[in-house]
Amino acid sequence: MVLLHVKHGNESQFLLESDAQAPLDELTARATRIYNGRLRVERLCSGVEELASHGAALPPNMQGLTEEQLVELRLRDEWAESCVPSGGAQLSPDPCGRRGGQAPNEKMQEVLRKTIQEAKALISKNQVQANVFMTMEMVQEALDQLRGAVTIVYPMQLPPHDPVRMEIEDRAELAGMQAGLQVIDEKEAQLWWAGKHLQSDKKLSDYIGKNEKTKIIIKIQKRGQGAPAREPIVSEEQQKQMMLQAYRRQEELKKLEECESDDHLSSNWADAHALKRSFQGLRDISWRPK
Repeated sequence: MVLLHVKHGNESQFLLESDAQAPLDELTARATRIYNGRLRVERLCSGVEELASHGAALPPNMQGLTEEQLVELRLRDEWAESCVPSGGAQLSPDPCGRRGGQAPNEKMQEVLRKTIQEAKALISKNQVQANVFMTMEMVQEALDQLRGAVTIVYPMQLPPHDPVRMEIEDRAELAGMQAGLQVIDEKEAQLWWAGKHLQSDKKLSDYIGKNEKTKIIIKIQKRGQGAPAREPIVSEEQQKQMMLQAYRRQEELKKLEECESDDHLSSNWADAHALKRSFQGLRDISWRPK
């Protein structure tokens, strides 16, 4: 199997396993689904964290308004009474004014936050260092974990306008949002390797050969963005080591320039006759009488 290290820009995303004979249109679609699925999990984790902190979302026409404005406009959250978390709610006002401030109790908050950690670990970029291959099943498992935790805390379901429910039901409105700019449509997705666009009508082996024991770095991006930047010749860690060695060498040269005395001539390495005495066996001889 060919090991594909998928990157977006210069950031590692996940590892993918594929046959060398795999059609590139199928490989591109699979990589794009996993990439977008991981983004969806991250957005859902962020929403569930806000849900744990400040409760369900307010209706869109009430968000961002102060209490005085709500009273003046006679606006009322019709979902407040039905969307009560298990075990009761506790007051925790949202400083951004997007959520109602009726947060779950501490036990239910712990359920949500623990699930967030588990879901993030499942699709984490650290899986690359652990040599764990990412699959769509892993992404779906993370989504199912979050959906289950939200159902436990809110068995009566969240309001239909709540971002968490919208993400769970895969109907989130991302147009015009920063999060939407990161999503790559399958029809617009492209894979690049070694500065070459991997054409969707070809096979992976047409570019890398038929060797199944190959590891390559591919980059995923939207069509029309041009060729991505190539990978650096040396890694970031190697570059740090090289800079450290150069700094140490520079400091040593400074010390040699500052040292103007002849003390070094008494050192063993400065003795011009040390090699001769070594061959004659005259090293480390003490002339002190016994």
